[in-house]
Amino acid sequence: QVRLVESGGGSVQAGGSLRLSCAASGRTSSSYAMGWFRQAPGKEREFVAAISWSTGGTYYADSVKGRFTLSRDNAKNTVYLQMNSLKPEDTAVYYCAAETTVGAIIRGSIRYWGQGTQVTVSS
Repeated sequence: QVRLVESGGGSVQAGGSLRLSCAASGRTSSSYAMGWFRQAPGKEREFVAAISWSTGGTYYADSVKGRFTLSRDNAKNTVYLQMNSLKPEDTAVYYCAAETTVGAIIRGSIRYWGQGTQVTVSS
């Protein structure tokens, strides 16, 4: 079992920045790929970014490329999503995810989810 705890959501004006954190704990959590999804009201949950725990390789949705950066701290089993140049359309509940491979995360085939954190961007 892997437990994910998110933090760092909030409200910001368009053009601003926020940083989300996701701390993983539990059995073999240090070997899991991790990522972020988001879900806006009335929309399906969508992939945002993912990071391979073994290679550090990162993957992003086209809608956030160049604005969001995903990084990790192996010692803390924590990933960070730095979100810059935020837009109103980035408003959503952001969910941390963990799986054995980054490919599974990108496909949305995920067993472990965080509780979600709200990000609101006003125009």
